[in-house]
Amino acid sequence: MKRPRHTRRALLVALCLIPVIAVAAWQVLPPGRDRFATVQVARGDIESSVTALGTLQPRRYVDVGAQASGQIHKIHVEVGDVVKEGQLLVEIDPSTQQAKLDAGRFSIDNLKAQLQEQRAQHDLARQKYQRQQHLAAGGATRDEDVQTAQAELRTTQARIDMFEAQIRQAQANLRSDQAELGYTRIYAPMSGTVVALDAREGQTLNAQQQTPLILRIAKLSPMTVWAEVSEADIGHVRPGMSAWFTTLSGGNRRWSSTVRQILPIPPKPLDQASQGGGSPASSNKSGTGRVVLYTVLLDVDNADNALMAEMTTQVFFVSHQAKNVLTAPIAALQDGPLADRQTARVVAQNGDIEQRTVRTGISDRLKVQILDGLAEGDHLLIGPADGSGD
Repeated sequence: MKRPRHTRRALLVALCLIPVIAVAAWQVLPPGRDRFATVQVARGDIESSVTALGTLQPRRYVDVGAQASGQIHKIHVEVGDVVKEGQLLVEIDPSTQQAKLDAGRFSIDNLKAQLQEQRAQHDLARQKYQRQQHLAAGGATRDEDVQTAQAELRTTQARIDMFEAQIRQAQANLRSDQAELGYTRIYAPMSGTVVALDAREGQTLNAQQQTPLILRIAKLSPMTVWAEVSEADIGHVRPGMSAWFTTLSGGNRRWSSTVRQILPIPPKPLDQASQGGGSPASSNKSGTGRVVLYTVLLDVDNADNALMAEMTTQVFFVSHQAKNVLTAPIAALQDGPLADRQTARVVAQNGDIEQRTVRTGISDRLKVQILDGLAEGDHLLIGPADGSGD
C-alpha cells in the first residue's frame, strides 16, 4: 500500500534535519576527552643511567711466545681449540740447541780431564816441596830450591782452582743450554681457548732480538667490557656501580654487572704518549671539538659462551632507580619554575584542561618519575589544546 504524499514529505524533512540537530548538540554539549591526543600516568620501573659504547675482551689471557730461535716443526693446536695447562702446543726444531748442549757437555768433559792432570801435577809439586823441606832441615839444599818448590806447589793449586771455576761456569752454561733446548717445546701456561694463532709450520723464529708471539690463550669466562665514557659523564660513574649492557647479537637480552675499575687517564697512542692530549677516539685533538673518553671496566660471567671477543656493547651505568612508581612521558611535561618542578596539562573526561605543577624525580630520557601533582590514570595532553592533532 502506498503511503500518503504528505507522510513521505515529513519523513524527508526529518532526515534533512538530523545533521543540523547533531551540529547544534555538539556546540551546546561540552567536548569529550577523545578529541585530544593524551597519554596516561601509569606505574612502572624507571632508572637514570649513563650510556656508553664498549668492546668485549677476555678478562684473563696470555700471549704465548718463543724463547728459542729456530724453525717451527709442528703446531699442535688451531684457533678455537680448548687446551689444558701443560699441554704441548708447539715444537721448534731443536737441532741448534741440541748441538750447543752437546758442545757444552764435551767442554765440561775436557775441563774435568785437565783438572785431573793438574791435580796430578799438584801432587808431584807437593812431593818435591816436602823433599826440599827434608833436605833443608839437614842443610843439604839451597834456600832458593826450597822456594822454587813451594812456588810450584802454589801454582798447581791455583790452576786447580781455576779449572774448578771453569767447570762450574761451564755447568751453569750447560743448564742454560738445557733450558733453551726445553724452550723448543712450548706448553700451555694456563687452561683456556686458543683465540689467535700468528705463526705457521715451517716459519723461522728469531728470539734473539725480540720474543716472537705465536698464539694467544684466553679464558672466555668471565669477559670484560671496556666501555668508553665521555668526559661529561665520567663524573657520574664510580667503582661498584650497577650496570647492564646489550649486544647487537643478543637481541633483548641484558647482561648485568658492576663497575670494577675506572682507568685514571684516557688511552693514547704510543707515538703520542709524551704529547699533551688526545685519545684514540678523539675526532679533533684541538679546540672545542676535542672528545675525551675514559675507559671503564666491567666483568660479566660467560658460562654459556654467548659473548665473544671484540663484540660491541651498549652499556648503561645505573645511577638511580625506582620500582613501581608513577611515571609520565617527558613529552607530556613542560618546564616549570624550578629544576624539579614541571607543568602538565590534565584532560578531564569532559574535555576540560587543567594545568598543574608537578614535582618530578629521576628520568631515563623517555619518561620521568612523578613525585607529586598527578595521580595514576590521569590523562596528560601531548598535542595542541584545540584538539586538532596538528
